[in-house]
Amino acid sequence: MAGTRSFERGEDYFADGAVRGLVEHEGTVTATVDGSRRYRVKLWVDDGTVDYSCTCPVGSDGGFCKHCVAVGLAFLQSAADALAPPSDCAGRSRKSKKPTITMDDVRVYLAAQDKDVLVNMLMDQAMNDDRLRERLLMRSAKNSPKGLDLGTFRAAVDNAVDTGEFVDYRSAWDYAHGIDEVIDSVAELLQDGRAAEVIELAEYALAAVENAMGSVDDSDGHMGGLLERLQELHHAACKKAKPDPEALAERLFEWELRTDWDTFYGAAATYADVLGKRGLAVYRTLAEAAWARVPALGPQTANDPERYGKRFRLTHIMETLAQESGDVEALVAIKQRDLSHAYAYLQIAEIYTQAGQHDRALEWAERGVQAFPQRTDSRLREFLANAYHRRKRHEEAMALIWTDFGDSPGLERYQKLKEHADRAGNWGPWRERALALVRQAIAKQRSEAAKSRWSWAPRADHSDLVRIFLWEKDVDGAWREAKDGGCANELWMELAAKRENEHPEDALAIYQKQIEPTLQRKNNDAYAEAVRLLRKICDLMTRMGRQSEFAGYVTSVRAAHKPKRNFMKLLDAAKWR
Repeated sequence: MAGTRSFERGEDYFADGAVRGLVEHEGTVTATVDGSRRYRVKLWVDDGTVDYSCTCPVGSDGGFCKHCVAVGLAFLQSAADALAPPSDCAGRSRKSKKPTITMDDVRVYLAAQDKDVLVNMLMDQAMNDDRLRERLLMRSAKNSPKGLDLGTFRAAVDNAVDTGEFVDYRSAWDYAHGIDEVIDSVAELLQDGRAAEVIELAEYALAAVENAMGSVDDSDGHMGGLLERLQELHHAACKKAKPDPEALAERLFEWELRTDWDTFYGAAATYADVLGKRGLAVYRTLAEAAWARVPALGPQTANDPERYGKRFRLTHIMETLAQESGDVEALVAIKQRDLSHAYAYLQIAEIYTQAGQHDRALEWAERGVQAFPQRTDSRLREFLANAYHRRKRHEEAMALIWTDFGDSPGLERYQKLKEHADRAGNWGPWRERALALVRQAIAKQRSEAAKSRWSWAPRADHSDLVRIFLWEKDVDGAWREAKDGGCANELWMELAAKRENEHPEDALAIYQKQIEPTLQRKNNDAYAEAVRLLRKICDLMTRMGRQSEFAGYVTSVRAAHKPKRNFMKLLDAAKWR
């Protein structure tokens, strides 16, 4: 479950005594592990398989991490200690490391205590546990004789969302989990019939989380998940509370337009069941008023600085409203407001295609290619070429695809060129032209690299030709290109695998050449890969009647990499001498 690397590190944590507070209760094992910081681990069995969680970054991402390994080993050890005899082989008394008191005993103890004792214990703990204290405050605010106190819930949101200076990657999961616990308490209000209050609290929490986003390393998307959950809660509360649709429409529109985090994105569609005709009418009026102030952009127009901000969001709002109405021309009119890029023409062509208006689609695709002769979107050319093929205008289609291939003469566009040439029924001539163009591109790259004074300038090789010939299943042709001009490392390995049977000497030379750079990566995965290569080398030498050479070869590899202890262990396990 963990993989070799994580398992080895988990063993080290266990051996170093990093596992603390190990407890098993009702089938769940919990503990903390001291690493770069203290992490909480849980292990349990679900449907016959081990399930797990850990608050470290790897665990938060769903991986069975080194901390889970350490806790699992610690639990196995505690179980073994419990089953071991009370004395050692010499008859000496042995003290058990496993506590004799379990959580079941704790439950029995608590059940026998006076209520005041339990309250005092819980109060003492709450004063030292911020999250427990907030949960208790919110429970009290919900059940107060004075009525529901929303101020307490807002304070809990503020306390949970407070980032301090910055929440780094390692702390992000725990930070987000604290906010999630507050959302749990808000969600309980919805179950208690407090839908109107949940709307208010969800909006308050959404604003707070949005404000905190810039101070959190959210590489794993925990904060985005909180925004999503709050929006789902808000929508569910609106469906129950049925707030004034016009006021709700105004709030949703303003939020969707100003947010930097896609909050309430597509609200007109999502909340259509709540807004109804009245709310949607207000939403549309607000959107159209804002849209009237958006300038039109053409092929020669400079980009709007708000293109990926307010303009983008407003465009999506207008598109959502047009789609709700089913008005094709209204949707096209929205798309026409920004024709500063070739893809916009393709989007319009696709709208007309979906509406069954194929002539209009062809017209807009042609307009896009004419408007952007040098910066045409590859997808637009593909669309137009397919339209030409359907009309038996194969020469025009091939001219477009050839231009596209010339922009990037590699395998992917070579495959596309063949697909279109096959439809035109003349792949042979186009193939020769394509291969010639690839060779010209390689020659140009070599010339530019030779002139460059920078040592890190990319080295031109025949990788593109090798890929093309391999795709065509011409292994000999690919091999010639690799020998003539070199190729990428992964292509050499693919060639070696394909030439093992008929040309073992070629494969052997490639595998031997890979040993050194593989070992220079200096990690356990690289060492395992090197051993796999050595097995291939051994097999090939044996087939070629050169098995006597292999022992000497392995000895030379050992001598060159003796300091790599883990690699030496793998060689010993393979029993090569």
